[in-house]
Amino acid sequence: MGDVYKDDSTFNFVRDQVASATATFVMMFSSSLSVVEFYFLGRFPIPFAGYLIFVSILAGFWGQCLVRKIVQVLKRASLIVFILSSVIFASALTMGVVGTQTSISMINNHEYMGFLNFCE
Repeated sequence: MGDVYKDDSTFNFVRDQVASATATFVMMFSSSLSVVEFYFLGRFPIPFAGYLIFVSILAGFWGQCLVRKIVQVLKRASLIVFILSSVIFASALTMGVVGTQTSISMINNHEYMGFLNFCE
């Protein structure tokens, strides 16, 4: 217990693997709903979606094998949580940068930035 810092604000009964699996499931569920929404709006081509599914499955299996080996070597399951939080941070940072660049480009080109008409 001396090498793990936990205070009263954390759940002491939840293991790192369970927390990581729950966060991964929530992210997968959320992104799946977004894909369904884009499909219904006609903004997501099926061949591109198939390619992304294939790449994500390969990356998921490869990442799981790699992280499992690293955890076995270092004997630190908390590494899973650090990797997960790093990926979430990098994703948020990337989305912020790309979104800002896109918005600046649209403003400079005087493009319409509002919502599309969903009633058509």
